[in-house]
Amino acid sequence: HINAKPGDFAKTVLMPGDPLRSKFIAENFLENPVLVNNVRGVQGYTGTYKGTKVSVMASGMGMPSIGIYSYELYNVFGVENIIRIGSTGSINMNVKIRDIVFGMGASTNSAFANQYELPGTFAPIADYKLLSTCANTCKTLNLKPHIGNVFTSDSFYGERQEITKKWLEMGVLATEMEAAA
Repeated sequence: HINAKPGDFAKTVLMPGDPLRSKFIAENFLENPVLVNNVRGVQGYTGTYKGTKVSVMASGMGMPSIGIYSYELYNVFGVENIIRIGSTGSINMNVKIRDIVFGMGASTNSAFANQYELPGTFAPIADYKLLSTCANTCKTLNLKPHIGNVFTSDSFYGERQEITKKWLEMGVLATEMEAAA
């Protein structure tokens, strides 16, 4: 699913869902971005940001899509960090449009984790060092992110309001479609 050469990707990859967002980030924030993948229009770029090699590649929508790309990035291309970036739908009244949300954990209604044959429900959590680096960076930029649990859903429309309310009561900040994978 990725047609690149070894070394084409940086150790850290930013992953928005939208291929056009990947292109926008590469063209507006990376120095000397190079297109290293364009299979199925899923654009992946590598460049530098303030002298540090960074990649940005789209994940597509949903857990199966990001699951494929993240597996290949980690297991074939030696990537060490994937930071899922993009939009999310707030379910907490304190999270406003354009606020920053860091998902410390990702609850889900998906059966995606069943492939690992774990009894119970596995809720992936962020790497603490990476999460704290992001939070501290926000502090130095005088930004106030929301940090907590997000809800990764297989469905975009049609969720019943009472279910969303239950996730909110458990402290979930927002809902999206990729982070749990």
